[in-house]
Amino acid sequence: MRVHDFALDLRRPLTTAHGDIERREGFLVAVDVDGYTGIGEATPLPGWTESLAACREALADVNDPKQAIETGALADTPAARHAVSLALADARARRDDTPLAASFASNPHTSLPVNSTVGDAPVEETVEAAENAVSAGFECLKLKVGARDTDADIARLRAVREAVGDDVSLRADANGAWDRWTADRVLAAVSDLDLEYVEQPLPAEELAGHAVLRRRHDTPIALDESLASVPPARALASNAADVLVCKPMALGGPDRVLDVASRAHDAGVDIVVTTTIDAVAARLGALHVAAALPGERAHGLATASLLDSDVAADPAPVSKGVMSVPESAGLGIDPDAVLD
Repeated sequence: MRVHDFALDLRRPLTTAHGDIERREGFLVAVDVDGYTGIGEATPLPGWTESLAACREALADVNDPKQAIETGALADTPAARHAVSLALADARARRDDTPLAASFASNPHTSLPVNSTVGDAPVEETVEAAENAVSAGFECLKLKVGARDTDADIARLRAVREAVGDDVSLRADANGAWDRWTADRVLAAVSDLDLEYVEQPLPAEELAGHAVLRRRHDTPIALDESLASVPPARALASNAADVLVCKPMALGGPDRVLDVASRAHDAGVDIVVTTTIDAVAARLGALHVAAALPGERAHGLATASLLDSDVAADPAPVSKGVMSVPESAGLGIDPDAVLD
């Protein structure tokens, strides 16, 4: 196994309830299986995964990638585990001359709708960003909320709904910023906006509070940060969510997401796959995972435009709010181009 580090700046800081994200640093991992090289990526995001230093140390300790996955040696370092798991899956799909999505499911999607993320900003800038996204072909928008006071966020959501009309799907992502009283107030105030869901209104551990919000309001509830804090099986058993937002990087790899998706399907809960603002290898991995899942929801994969550069050319750019799944073997990128 070979490990290469990288660092990518964002075009502009992305403001969330947890603060600004300005730069992404991580590691590309190359693993050989039966003479075929697969690529994985570890791009830690503190609060979601281990630290960069812990990820580096975990990867340095891997002698046998397959054994590391099978024995659970990387269980406490999800970004490191993601890189190794993805690289193994990519190598095996290359060996079998099949796209990664087709190795996950018998009849995967060939293209997927994706949402455009609108960061925190005053009302006028938020509306402008939303209108620009719709003009570019996006039919689903996710608005970051929770960094401003409640009235400001309600005004932003109302202004966007008025500006883009009823045919555009709107999601609101609070990143766990609200207490139960605040979330209750916001959900009541926006009940007429037909939001697809409100994502992580309460802190990650408050599963019971999310379950209460589901019972009290018609707007669906999605869990995101909770899946990095509690076992997904517990989140499902708590009846706290209509949707699980699964980040392969935070869950520890594509295999982990597929397992959660299977459990969620049995529980009648939908899955949306998103990135953690990753480089091209992890974005492609997330795209292939999303393509293997049933349903028509938009996924949160349109994050390449947030980066000022990348580690390799992207074979699956967003076009009119849609990403096409690469048809070539594995992830769809040349390992030599990524590792150059």
